[in-house]
Amino acid sequence: MRRWFALAGLATALGLLTTWTNAGEKTDKAGPHDNHPPKGFTALFNGKDLSGWQGLIEIHQRKKMTQEQYEAAQKKANERLSHWTVQHGILVYDGKKGGQNLQSAKDYGNFELYCDWKIPPKGDSGIYLRGQPQVQIWDSSVLDGNLKIDRDTGSGGLWNNKRGTQGQTPLVNADRPVGEWNTFHITMVGDKVTVVLNGKKVVDAAPLPNYFEKNEPLPARGPIELQQHGNTLWFKNIYVKELPD
Repeated sequence: MRRWFALAGLATALGLLTTWTNAGEKTDKAGPHDNHPPKGFTALFNGKDLSGWQGLIEIHQRKKMTQEQYEAAQKKANERLSHWTVQHGILVYDGKKGGQNLQSAKDYGNFELYCDWKIPPKGDSGIYLRGQPQVQIWDSSVLDGNLKIDRDTGSGGLWNNKRGTQGQTPLVNADRPVGEWNTFHITMVGDKVTVVLNGKKVVDAAPLPNYFEKNEPLPARGPIELQQHGNTLWFKNIYVKELPD
């Protein structure tokens, strides 16, 4: 009898969990286990505010500034963060004009990164690594014109790598249907980037070039950056673990 009650209780709990998860997806509310980093990782997004984030100053511009110039430029950039808000434990970009990318206040060298993301139909975004573009996020099912060649290739590729080079096109389309949450696991060591999307490897140790200074090596350290591309975006569960140089 006790075993029957225990199994019934477990089934009820699982039923409630399923109901809650479905309701959470429907209402765009983060769950009770969201934004709590796993062991060894640090939460880049705390689920409450923009602590640890700042307005965009591109890394190649920053290194040309004096400390005084940088502080003034950063203050001005931070005044443009109103398009990024936290809603129900989720980091949201409102999709309106006048915004900019969101940049981590800390620079990173070698690291592992987890990030959950969601886009609307025709959505477009990306994650910059060490301030360099970018691990692509987009709805590739609707591409046309010059981008038609990339239709249905999915997200996770190193979009700004030269056409036809390693990593530019994902190995497999691992995207979930538009409007559902996706999970990146990104590992960066040296200039090599590996991207796992929803449990499937889409980029395997591909080199990321220095986009802004093409004849220079990739910076050893730089910010992690969330790209806005003129549409609504949702992010949560952004965790980072620094790796040895």
